Amino acid sequence: MPHSPWVWVAVALVLVVLALVVLGLGRRRVTTLGRHATSRPHRDAFRQEGVEPTPRKRFAVVVNPNKVPDTAAAEATIRDVAGSLDWDVDIAHTTETDTGEAQARAALASGAAVVGVLGGDGTVRNVAEALAGTRTPMGLLPAGTGNLLARNLDMPIGSLEAAVRTALTGVNRHVDIGRVRLQPTDEGARTAYVFLVMAGMGFDAAIMNGANDGLKAKVGWGAYVVAGLRHLFGERFTVTVTMDGGHSVDRHARSVLVGNCGRLQAGVNLMPDARIDDGILDAVVLAPRSLTGWMALSASVIRKSEGSSRRLDRFTSTSFEIHPGTAQEVELDGDPIGRARFMRVDVVPRGLIVRMPGRLNERPA
Repeated sequence: MPHSPWVWVAVALVLVVLALVVLGLGRRRVTTLGRHATSRPHRDAFRQEGVEPTPRKRFAVVVNPNKVPDTAAAEATIRDVAGSLDWDVDIAHTTETDTGEAQARAALASGAAVVGVLGGDGTVRNVAEALAGTRTPMGLLPAGTGNLLARNLDMPIGSLEAAVRTALTGVNRHVDIGRVRLQPTDEGARTAYVFLVMAGMGFDAAIMNGANDGLKAKVGWGAYVVAGLRHLFGERFTVTVTMDGGHSVDRHARSVLVGNCGRLQAGVNLMPDARIDDGILDAVVLAPRSLTGWMALSASVIRKSEGSSRRLDRFTSTSFEIHPGTAQEVELDGDPIGRARFMRVDVVPRGLIVRMPGRLNERPA
């Protein structure tokens, strides 16, 4: 019985495919580059004689070694991923006296194309001090306890390799920043800062200041819960909050928080309407009197209630002036910075560029 014509068609197709495979293998360039092997010629093969090769882009990374369990392994990952993408890497460590801003300014002066941050929220904020208002993007390599900015931007936190790839191949997103001016109680203390997520005065700052570093290393953000219980029944303070245009409100408060975005640890969204790129700041005044009041306030936050009540007032503005009746602790992005008698907060629309996951070489926003 003769074979069906489709059998011979199938045989012919198989022979053609085999011939193409053999031909392709014969032309494939032999290499010893391991996982970087490729059949594509090196870029130097296209370079005309006497013409210098194009310099590789540089990725400057500011590392806080106190926030990274295995600094050497983390830095090896950064160099490995960047090298596979044809980037050079410069790494600088923070110190007790130079906490990120100086290292980032040095990176800018040296012409780094992207400045990465491997550290906690405080390190991110310090690097942002240097990058604010420039055209150089920040690459977030989350470490530490909070990672508040990365969480509010819905960025992946668990993979350093993915974070490096995002920093080097992602898209640019312009986000707002907040500028803070203080009247500190300590003579000679710093008076001006930036923040990315939230500035707070009162109960929240006392929690940040009271959280034990050793406990944070062991149980993470749970250390703040322990600190919060110690300050839960502290005294309220009187405060005047003034918004742009001169409108003022007087309150008895436990905390006054001004947010560029509103999501905290454990998925708590204190300011559900806050957007990091809308040119507006959101503020809340927390004023519970008792344990019952704290429970009702917590339920309101969990329900993502957008209204005001006698325990929680909400405001929006491009600037806030906060005058407490007595000096209060202040925190910026979870970083305690001391006591102050006055705090002014202004928004800087689109003041910082952050690398986000997206299509390679997509035009900046």
